[in-house]
Amino acid sequence: MDLKQKVALVTGGGTGIGRATSIALAERGALVAVNYSRSRDDAEETVRMIQQKGGTAIAIQADISRDSEVRAMVNTIVQQFGTINLLVNNASITHHIPLNDLESATEAVWDELYAINVKGMFFCARAVAPLMKQQKSGAIVNLGSIAGSTGSGSSLPYAVSKAAVHGLTKSLARALAPEIRVCSVAPGAVLTRWWEGKEEQMKRVAGSALLGQIASAEDVARLICAVLEQESMTGQIITVDSGQTL
Repeated sequence: MDLKQKVALVTGGGTGIGRATSIALAERGALVAVNYSRSRDDAEETVRMIQQKGGTAIAIQADISRDSEVRAMVNTIVQQFGTINLLVNNASITHHIPLNDLESATEAVWDELYAINVKGMFFCARAVAPLMKQQKSGAIVNLGSIAGSTGSGSSLPYAVSKAAVHGLTKSLARALAPEIRVCSVAPGAVLTRWWEGKEEQMKRVAGSALLGQIASAEDVARLICAVLEQESMTGQIITVDSGQTL
């Protein structure tokens, strides 16, 4: 699929992988809707960065854990751009809890992570699916994580939520075929502002990876774009982790 003049919705598009993906899509000629929940300044800065390079982008607010807000967001994008061809389900959250601290994995933590990391992705996919079905073409990439396959990570609920994203990806690929392709990109550690103040931990993680480095957000963004472009692939979980899990 040629991404030029395609309309892309990137959830959590204001920072990190979301920002890098929004910029990469715009560089390939896509029209980008940069979703944010609370990070308005970051989303608007991402839009400015795209526009300064001659691209087209808008910032749009919605809490993806609320189906009504997702549907309203999609309607607004359609009013502005006419349709949606591409969805990057990037928005996710976590709580940093030691894996063996089961008592801290409260019901509230589970509910919050599942509401955004799993249900939010489903709500977005469901909202754009009729548009993609109508045009007989569309592509969705869900951001998973190696935590979803290893069972470790920032917290037990986070790892389980990302395993659910991988399952959601396969189920959506079946449900939405043949018009819509659905895949997941599963990063390992990624060099974003999350590592600020954790430089020693970052060095340890990088040292344990076969490539001796942590992937950049731009590395992940390039893979996301490649997956969106690839018309003969669906239902796949693609890992980008510098060899952390090998």
